[in-house]
Amino acid sequence: MSTAESTGRPGPSWAADGAAAGRERLGRVALGSFAVAAAADLGSLLADWHLGHVIAKPLLMPLLVAYVITRGAPRLLVAALLFGWGGDLALLFDAEAAFLVGMGSFAVGHVCYLLLFGKRPANALLGGAYVLALLGTVALLWPDLPADLRIPVAGYSLLLTAMAFRSSALGLRAGIGGALFLLSDTLIATGVAAWPQLPRPDFWIMATYLAAQYLLATAATDRESRRTVGRPSVVQD
Repeated sequence: MSTAESTGRPGPSWAADGAAAGRERLGRVALGSFAVAAAADLGSLLADWHLGHVIAKPLLMPLLVAYVITRGAPRLLVAALLFGWGGDLALLFDAEAAFLVGMGSFAVGHVCYLLLFGKRPANALLGGAYVLALLGTVALLWPDLPADLRIPVAGYSLLLTAMAFRSSALGLRAGIGGALFLLSDTLIATGVAAWPQLPRPDFWIMATYLAAQYLLATAATDRESRRTVGRPSVVQD
């Protein structure tokens, strides 16, 4: 047991400053590594290099998790990102069962996000726009989806749209992240429905997804940091 622990007093300020500086360095390394992995993944998709995508994609969410942890991320955010990672891994496999597993993992991640956003008020007009988008998208996709995927996709779309709408409660950055997540998964759904696709559709899916997760993660950690800074400190004698 250290002297500080035995007396019940806080440790020296230089030790706390050193630990904070160490976390800051680790955060910069993790964020830089995330950017490199994202560039490698997106470049592999543009180049149609499947092996590069298979190598880079599993690294993305763990690196983003490492970054937000150094910034004091709430547990629900870490859980949301890790369930997103589970979805990422499942979707590497081109099979309907893997698609359902991936969709289920992302769905749990959306529940984590919804719990994280809490009951803060959001714009009612924006909510109406999201409802119209949900109803229109599901109605248009429904006839072209495989029959056994219609109900799961519709249920997932409802949860995803709720997450996208509620994300705006954390501010503009998170709201944009939620909207991009909805766009990314809608692009996936149009592929499942065999609609005409943009050139390199996987690139656009991953680009919007990575931007979404980054914006949601940083918005949530910034809010947590502001709340922690605003909390009064307790000095022990």
